[in-house]
Amino acid sequence: MYNVLTDGATMRTLISYIRVSTAKQGASGLGIEAQREALARFAAAEGFEIVGEYVEIETGKGSDALDRRPQLSAALNKARSLRCPIVAARLDRLSRDVAFISGLMAQRVAFIVAELGADADPFMLHLFAAVAEKERAMISQRTKAALGAAKARGQKLGNPKLAEARETAVASRVASADRSAANVLPIIGQIQKSGATTLRAIATALNARGITTPRGRQWQATSVKNVLERVT
Repeated sequence: MYNVLTDGATMRTLISYIRVSTAKQGASGLGIEAQREALARFAAAEGFEIVGEYVEIETGKGSDALDRRPQLSAALNKARSLRCPIVAARLDRLSRDVAFISGLMAQRVAFIVAELGADADPFMLHLFAAVAEKERAMISQRTKAALGAAKARGQKLGNPKLAEARETAVASRVASADRSAANVLPIIGQIQKSGATTLRAIATALNARGITTPRGRQWQATSVKNVLERVT
């Protein structure tokens, strides 16, 4: 579906899909506004107009099924009627499950993931989802191994429960950093294939796509370097 502009050009239309993981996040707006802003930046940069928005608020696990995603189902129906794509800010806002992503690709509706760019086809979405799933499994294994090694080191000083809590917190931070690096690595790879050869150029491309660092900041050459070193 296209809208005709006053200068004779046409603007493509999109349905936006926003998802947060908990009712608390939905009530506070945490995460919703960030996704909405990222989608607005993407649409403006790519010449799209967002003509409908659907916000999904999950209250628990096991939501990777369309009958548990009423807003996604509604977005699919609307997109079919308008014959336009659905856009999400990040692939994990659609799902973290490869099988679910595969099912979405069979819905006769085009999907766009803003952080991957408008030219990411269904094959690329499958690929990125599979890579992210594999990385999560590896990170989980490394976290369990780190906790096991910590427990096997012998006597702990001070409060054993406090020491264990500290070790768990450290392992959690490491796992979170690894997970963030794994999520952004496929995007960096795509940016490199498009011609960006320096750390500064990669950082500029990430910022242009509306992607922030795990701390919500703009990318710098050093932060790109840290990601690449963490996953290699």
